[in-house]
Amino acid sequence: MIENICLNSIQQELFKSKDEKYREFQAKLVPNIDPETIIGVRTPEMRRIAKAFYGTNDGEEFFRILPHRYYEENLVHFFMIAMIKDFKTCVAETEKFLPFVDCWPVCDQATPKAFKKHHEELLPLIKKWIASDHVYTARFGLRMLMNEFLGEDFKEEFLELAAEKTGDDYYLKMMVAWFFATALAKQYASSVKYIENQKLDPWIHKKSIQKAVESFRVSEEHKEYLKSFR
Repeated sequence: MIENICLNSIQQELFKSKDEKYREFQAKLVPNIDPETIIGVRTPEMRRIAKAFYGTNDGEEFFRILPHRYYEENLVHFFMIAMIKDFKTCVAETEKFLPFVDCWPVCDQATPKAFKKHHEELLPLIKKWIASDHVYTARFGLRMLMNEFLGEDFKEEFLELAAEKTGDDYYLKMMVAWFFATALAKQYASSVKYIENQKLDPWIHKKSIQKAVESFRVSEEHKEYLKSFR
């Protein structure tokens, strides 16, 4: 049982929204963290709490409390970082927090808005994050590359950057596969070469095809072609 003792303001708000059944569901969804650190709060409530505390004294104090005790605190923390409008401040808080990210939902749910208008400055940071030995820093870097650089600012070298990221961790490999499935939807002509020439790790190759075939953004014609490389 989680001990509800000496809670800070954000912890108090999280416990007010505790849902035991949802806590059990989350514990199964994120098996690599201690279930005792999960309170059981739904994402809309966490976003509401992040918005309520962003820019307040309690919110600023919360930023300085690392590591956090609870899974939901980490999510709230990243949701608050995503609201920072100043690019340099947002990057500083992101880099301060990334070493404490310990699971895929915390890594994946926050997308800083400040990144969108600063691609030139962001790209070297993304490359540094992807090169990290910390699984979730690397995963976050890959996700930012996927989110920000498969559109107008796309270059074929970004595909190689993702393909070269190796490691045995399931969540890291899944992110590379997610990246290529998205690339197959948004930059098909360039990314399909990695499938045709089998340039990816075998597991990632198969998973990329699977996710692309499941995507509504990939045409039926392309799906049928990709299936031939399973």
